[in-house]
Amino acid sequence: MRTIRVETSAATILLTEAPEPKVRDRQTGEIAKDAVSGEALMTMGVVYIEEGESSLIKVTVPESGVSDGLALGAPISLPGLIARPWESVFNGQQRHGIAFRAAAVTPAAFPAAMGATA
Repeated sequence: MRTIRVETSAATILLTEAPEPKVRDRQTGEIAKDAVSGEALMTMGVVYIEEGESSLIKVTVPESGVSDGLALGAPISLPGLIARPWESVFNGQQRHGIAFRAAAVTPAAFPAAMGATA
């Protein structure tokens, strides 16, 4: 499937769920690994706000890309954010969606308010 780069420079992204290991198999508890590096993957919830609209999304990052200093509700940066459409059949049902993945997650600052004075 094709990956689509997500331009985040005009967006505010807030952490809504702390990073936790991404589970590959819920029955066994197996943690998902990157197919190329073999590194454990983490998943987190974020709210992506741009041009007055917001979306709650889950983002996957490699474990080494999770920075210290992350706080719930605080702004974050997601360098290398991509979206990948997916589809599968589960129990005879066609399913589809968009998976989001970033190279890292780091603390960020709230954007300066337009026209604000010091």
